Amino acid sequence: MPQFNENMRGAAYMVLAMLTFVLNDALMKTVSPDIGLFQAVFLRGILATTVLGLLTWRSHGFATARGKPNKYLVLRTIGEVGAGIFFLTALFNMEFANAAAIMQAMPLVVTLGAALVLRETVGWRRYSAITIGLMGVIIIIRPGSDGFNIFSLSALAAVFFLMLRDLATRGIPRDMSSNFISLVSSIAVMTVGGIVTLFGDWQPVSALTLSKLTGSALFLMVGYFYSIQAMRFGEVSFTSPFRYTSLIWSILMGYLIFGDIPDVPMIIGSIIVVGSGLFTLYRERKVKLSKARQIKAASP
Repeated sequence: MPQFNENMRGAAYMVLAMLTFVLNDALMKTVSPDIGLFQAVFLRGILATTVLGLLTWRSHGFATARGKPNKYLVLRTIGEVGAGIFFLTALFNMEFANAAAIMQAMPLVVTLGAALVLRETVGWRRYSAITIGLMGVIIIIRPGSDGFNIFSLSALAAVFFLMLRDLATRGIPRDMSSNFISLVSSIAVMTVGGIVTLFGDWQPVSALTLSKLTGSALFLMVGYFYSIQAMRFGEVSFTSPFRYTSLIWSILMGYLIFGDIPDVPMIIGSIIVVGSGLFTLYRERKVKLSKARQIKAASP
């Protein structure tokens, strides 16, 4: 019963994390008619970096980063920057739920990357699920249709940058503060946004736009907090599937805020991607349990 309660608590945290991440994305998309992408990224970055800097300082996170720069932290930061820029580019120019649906392929791509790069064992069942899931992505983006454009590929590029981010994270020392890691990513994204903004036209920022960016930054911070809490409470194999609730929130926000109504191919593709991802998570859990039993049986 205690483990069940911890699992349910972790699941609730994951659902809240996905909701706040989607609210962050929705607010960012609402400012797209008023200011450019990189100006929005820069302004939000100032707010997010300030909060993360304070959190890192209060938690003594800077002390965990002494020594030489970590190459995995550098790779993770590149992944974070690439994912943020490519996803927001897609988000600013696509229907809200469609961009979010493509991002649901991330767990599948991470599993594939772990097999190819980290040489983790992946059986034919999970390879089959990955293949089917990527077919679902193709259904969503529909190459050759009127809805397919460069921004569909931008969302797909964001998925692969997220794979780089997650795989690189595994190489970062565990004693390095999560707040510090997030702060480095936030500074990098903010810096890229600021540099690109220097070469473009700076748009006037209204009080309403600034309030939206502030809300976006706050939702982003809350999402970080609850996603970390979700991993600390409950089993990862139990809480991870609840990441897919982000698609539900995205469809709801897309309809309520932007008036987007998902079409049949998007719904079918999303079901395929989510179903494949859930099966992959199920297989990963089953393989881990089998290995644990073998180790226990072999121990004296």
